Amino acid sequence: MIGDALQRVGRVALFLGRILAQCPAAIARPRAIVHQIHNAGARSLIIIMLSGLFVGMVLGLQGYDLLRRFGSESALGVAAALGLLRELGPVVTALLFAGRAGTALASEIGLMRATDQLTAMEMMAVDPVRRVVVPRFLGGVIALPLLVAIFDVVGLFGAQLIGVGVMGVDRGAFWSQTQAAVELRDVAEGLMKSFCFGIACSLVAVYEGFHAEPTAEGVGLATTRTVVVSSVLTLLIDYLLTAAFLGR
Repeated sequence: MIGDALQRVGRVALFLGRILAQCPAAIARPRAIVHQIHNAGARSLIIIMLSGLFVGMVLGLQGYDLLRRFGSESALGVAAALGLLRELGPVVTALLFAGRAGTALASEIGLMRATDQLTAMEMMAVDPVRRVVVPRFLGGVIALPLLVAIFDVVGLFGAQLIGVGVMGVDRGAFWSQTQAAVELRDVAEGLMKSFCFGIACSLVAVYEGFHAEPTAEGVGLATTRTVVVSSVLTLLIDYLLTAAFLGR
């Protein structure tokens, strides 16, 4: 079982190498990449913004209840901002991205495999990795950090909506303490996590779709594996990066 897992990791690494080798040629076709950014990012905006709003509102409720016990209600903005920027924003967005955009990528490429479109490209001397896989991979990698930024902004608005509008926290204290406490390294941590999550989720989606069995069942299994593997990888990478940033 361990040997099979190592072989699978090796195949994914080799596939990533093929993708990276074709990236310069794909960048020469920016229209295809922009189209994939729209597919992976713009079409995920509604679920990202709704989730960010409600996560921020829950942070406002829970954070206020916790800080009230210590008489630090005015620090609600700091708790919400740090929680969103460093942890909740990148992780929740990546999980939602895997469930929405990742499955769409895997099923789309898997369907092309099942209908022999990828084989037809190979017969016409067209590299399907360069033509199909790389634009979708780059689109996902670029789209996820942008979605994380939107999630953070909407989430902070939701926390302010509950903390200031419902719980009565002073608006000036909420924003002034947030601006004073949030540092560049907090933003950099969230940006690094979102970039790594984008690579992991996009790579898993295009790999599973490209290597799916050319049947309806195979495409379904590839889609399911995309969500499961992407979610587990997101949580694992999150732990490793958090430990690295905290020096543990």
